[in-house]
Amino acid sequence: MPRRTEPVTRKVKAAQTRAALLTAARTLFAERGYLNTKITDITAAAGRSTGSFYEHFASKDELLGALLAELESAADDRLPFDAHARDHDLTDRSQLREHLAIAWSVMTDHRPVTVALFQSMIAADPASGRAWQDLTTRSETLRDHLAHLRDRGHPLPGDPELVGAAIAAMLSTLNYALPDANADTVIDTLTDLLLTGLAGDQVT
Repeated sequence: MPRRTEPVTRKVKAAQTRAALLTAARTLFAERGYLNTKITDITAAAGRSTGSFYEHFASKDELLGALLAELESAADDRLPFDAHARDHDLTDRSQLREHLAIAWSVMTDHRPVTVALFQSMIAADPASGRAWQDLTTRSETLRDHLAHLRDRGHPLPGDPELVGAAIAAMLSTLNYALPDANADTVIDTLTDLLLTGLAGDQVT
């Protein structure tokens, strides 16, 4: 008796539709921004019905969450957790610069997503805590390194969570504001700015 192939075909079609929606969203977010893109714009660009969108995502924000998961996976590929020791010394210029360079590279490589995240964050009700949640979530690795510095007696300019969130805020804002920025210029500027605050010494 031949195997039934309908369920497999259905799964393949569903996966294709989901991928088409995500691709269309990336393109539109890059062209129009997150706030100016409607769900109907995404489905039209993907060549899919509006109903098919809701078979995969409950909202535009949920679709953005799926794109964020892809971005986080790309970041993990660049700096795997199991190879990323907590005791990295962010008062060492080369180590601090490497962290900033990786973050900037991931953000610029996935700029439609990071711009959409930024717009979504600033559009949220300030009392919702959304912005703080986003910044602290994105800066978890930095926070761990900063906490390590504090635990070994190094004075920090503030609480590790707040300092890490401040660094994430600078990165995300500059990524949004400077789409054509020279990466080395941004990274070197932030490195020297932060190193002065973290190490307490004048950068020479």
